Amino acid sequence: MKNKILKTGRVLFAFLFFVPIIYYFLDFSGNIPKATGKLLHIQLIPAILSGALITSIFLLIFTLLFGRIYCSTLCPAGVLQDIFIRLSNSFKKKRKHFDFHQPTNIIRYSLLIFAILLFLIGHNQILTLLDPYSNIGRIAANLLYPIVIGINNVAATFLMKSDNYSLYYISLEHITWASLILSIIILLTFFILSFFRGRLFCNTLCPVGSLLGLFSRYSFFKISLDENKCNSCRLCERKCKSECIDSKNKSIDTSRCINCFNCLDVCKKGGVSYKLAFPLKKIKSQDTDSRRSFIVTIAGISASIPFLQSCTKRQRKVSNIEPITPPGAKNKKHFEKTCTACHLCVVKCPSKIMKPAGVQYGFDFFLKPHLNYEKSFCTYECTICSEVCPNHALQPLSVEEKITTQIGIVQFNENLCVVKTEEKDCGACSEHCPTQAVKMVPYKGDLRIPEITPDICVGCGGCECICPVRPIRAITVTANLEHKKISKPEYEKVKEVEVTGFGF
Repeated sequence: MKNKILKTGRVLFAFLFFVPIIYYFLDFSGNIPKATGKLLHIQLIPAILSGALITSIFLLIFTLLFGRIYCSTLCPAGVLQDIFIRLSNSFKKKRKHFDFHQPTNIIRYSLLIFAILLFLIGHNQILTLLDPYSNIGRIAANLLYPIVIGINNVAATFLMKSDNYSLYYISLEHITWASLILSIIILLTFFILSFFRGRLFCNTLCPVGSLLGLFSRYSFFKISLDENKCNSCRLCERKCKSECIDSKNKSIDTSRCINCFNCLDVCKKGGVSYKLAFPLKKIKSQDTDSRRSFIVTIAGISASIPFLQSCTKRQRKVSNIEPITPPGAKNKKHFEKTCTACHLCVVKCPSKIMKPAGVQYGFDFFLKPHLNYEKSFCTYECTICSEVCPNHALQPLSVEEKITTQIGIVQFNENLCVVKTEEKDCGACSEHCPTQAVKMVPYKGDLRIPEITPDICVGCGGCECICPVRPIRAITVTANLEHKKISKPEYEKVKEVEVTGFGF
């Protein structure tokens, strides 16, 4: 009975975390409460990168006490793999079983230490590619979100034919080939590894799993085998999706055990239990080997720090054009280091101007969102992207802070403007400028031409997106590598005119 309660509770908690997180990414109409986004702040990598020390320390201490329950309940990537494992059973006439495999500690700890060292010298490529939360975010944003939007648009089209406007058409502007292809690769990786080897990703490639494994190895509460009751029947081993139960030697690799509790109720002798175990008991040879390989890995990678630094310094940009980073990013360097490209801000942006980068801005900026003003602009008082970022790669901004943050600066090429090239009146850029950084001044006769005041420009892109000149627009926004503060613009006062009669 106790074993069933543990497993049922674990499944329930996993469901209560997984479903709201996925729905939060897919919710395009704002129906889900904003507080749901707080679930993302207890993901380990976002908690560490955002400087949430209390949350980070709590998760590590919780793992030290109870084992890697985080991986089986709080981690959405782990839950997705469990879903795939369950599906794999339905694809086979005979239920799938697992076998014990030795841990690949060299790979595990090498990736973990490389991720830490790269982060310390200002790069987070490994975290971006392997962070479980960010991968789930990209799958939701680039694969599931388009499906939801497609269904909505089809339904909206049929409803509009009946004069029912309860649904509205939504465009998909944020998908790029780089983000789409990588999301497909990650989803297939999860599926294939889960289908054949259970939680292999978590115990080989995932830096979160490797870090928590160091703590769960010495956890107070853990899955244990009773050597007196165990007859090496392998029932628990075949049920273990972490492939960490060695029935032959009657031992469990607790650094890989995710406490899914699947093994508890299959033992006919009652030889498997989850209980308090003295964490500093004599370490077996397997643990000694793991510790030795961990130390060797640290030594080898530490010796490669100068090489890593030289490689990153030599990295060249593919383009001289810098990306326009979203409001709250502070500067490009901070954004590159702390953004792991979960793409939550991309799907939440109401203007749909955020696009994941390819390699055009260098590998450090790969998959990270930048602002693209081709079809729209950054709404003047909108702060949504800075509010939802769990990593604090985008620092939360108030409306007052947003309208005085200059993320880019306006540039005007008079020789391309239609006022000069075609001697036609325009003024669209001035009409869309919220700060009067673009004004129309006398040019020839009755014609007026734009004049820019860069000091009060916030880089919103209103002028660029509306400019009719193609293919190169006459007025554009260039990125500020370091976001600047500007004074709040003073608007011209509207003259009050007393109307005493009709004007004609």
